[in-house]
Amino acid sequence: MDKFTVLKRYFGYDSFREGQELLIDSILSGRDVLGIMPTGAGKSICYQVPALMLPGITLVISPLISLMKDQVQTLNQAGVHAAYINSSLTENQISKALLLAERGQYKIIYVAPERLETYGFQHFASNVDISMVAVDEAHCISQWGQDFRPSYLKIVQFVKGFSDRPVLGAFTATATETVKDDILNTLELQRPQLLITGYDRKNLFFGVEKVKEKDAYLLRYVKAHSGESGIIYCATRKNVEKVYGLLWENDMPVTKYHAGLSADERRRNQDDFIYDKKSIVVATNAFGMGIDKSNVRYVLHYNMPQSMENYYQEAGRAGRDGEEAECILLYSPQDVMINRYLIQNKEQNTEDFTEQELEEIRRRDEERLKKMTFYSTTGKCLRTYILRYFGEWRTEDCGNCSCCVCKAEPERVPAEPVFIPGVQTDLVATYSHKKAPKGRPADSLDKRQRECFETLRALRLEIAREEGVPPYVVFSDKTLIDMCEKMPDTKEKMLMVSGVGELKYERYGSRFLKILTADQTGS
Repeated sequence: MDKFTVLKRYFGYDSFREGQELLIDSILSGRDVLGIMPTGAGKSICYQVPALMLPGITLVISPLISLMKDQVQTLNQAGVHAAYINSSLTENQISKALLLAERGQYKIIYVAPERLETYGFQHFASNVDISMVAVDEAHCISQWGQDFRPSYLKIVQFVKGFSDRPVLGAFTATATETVKDDILNTLELQRPQLLITGYDRKNLFFGVEKVKEKDAYLLRYVKAHSGESGIIYCATRKNVEKVYGLLWENDMPVTKYHAGLSADERRRNQDDFIYDKKSIVVATNAFGMGIDKSNVRYVLHYNMPQSMENYYQEAGRAGRDGEEAECILLYSPQDVMINRYLIQNKEQNTEDFTEQELEEIRRRDEERLKKMTFYSTTGKCLRTYILRYFGEWRTEDCGNCSCCVCKAEPERVPAEPVFIPGVQTDLVATYSHKKAPKGRPADSLDKRQRECFETLRALRLEIAREEGVPPYVVFSDKTLIDMCEKMPDTKEKMLMVSGVGELKYERYGSRFLKILTADQTGS
């Protein structure tokens, strides 16, 4: 199969997004690659498509269990045989997975970097044909990046251990110029094809709100976006519990996530959000990496993050389906003090760094915090600030952020008063941004299409529960909307819907087609 056949058959798309084809062709020609692409730009396609075309196995190095689980579920649903190897499995399960891989059961295997040094995995790797090693979240290899993981340094020696070196690909959404150079040098990429598609997520509205009463603003915002999926980030566990309690007491469908919860509770709460049992999650930055939930319509930051890298990555979890979404940061000067305290008391493994390196890391953390504070207090275009931070120069204002320049004819509109026990507030109005997102993507549908969309959503939820997977793994909201707009009445027309591949159609297509054809006949 050629790359276009693979793209359509397994992933349901007729064409590649910007940059994907270049990286895929480079990998297929045997060339190393570094892809720096914004969240939601389709980085995974860049290594998944060639993985299905190359003769051997592709190893994907991934930092988090949740990321691996999500990716493998999505691939399996699309008809791609994939597995993951990490500490969530028993040794017997790992041995069985590796045995099946040796027998050719899997084309793609996700593995934690720590696993690369184990005897069992090295023995497995020496006995199979590994065509490619893909490093996901590649910024984790840079000690100057915000998510440095010393275990990522083991990748280089692992790749050097092959007599026939596999193609090496690195992918990330967040890399400053320094981190980019660190990835290239540390991974020792050979003749690398470098692709930076840009950091601009045009579908995202960026806003900073300087409000005296965050709780009042937050409650009113969430009520105004009832039924939409959203993430609320807090700097501390204490604030997570406070915000969670506020929403829960006001009958919001909310769950919470932070490192102070047990592993079982974290997993259960994360699943409640992913499986659409709860539409809102309140969390620390421990939540989110690897969460590919496509229909998150807003990300609110109750506290300012420590760096632009963290903010861009967390805010980028909104609107992964390409539809409009909002990213709002609630700023107060106290946030700076909280983050400075967290930086000064940050735990570091002294075995991994010299004292001089630790001091330099602290200095860089302070510098990142300073630049994050500038973002939160500037009166200039927020999107331009983000892009310039990551080395992408632009001069014009975006017209789609909350700064005084870009705000499109802001107007004061009435707001319902919000009463919170123990809190007095005179906040009785808010801004309405004419260029802000309209809300749910399905708002563009007419009444009949909207009714069809809700029926398809109900079917998707039913199938998801039968299969034990998140609803978006079956079909994304964007795919359901495309169905409602195109109203296919045959298999051939259904395969023209974005996100419907042959294998997905074989699995679910007839059930969705039955609803669509019934809607057209009025039965």
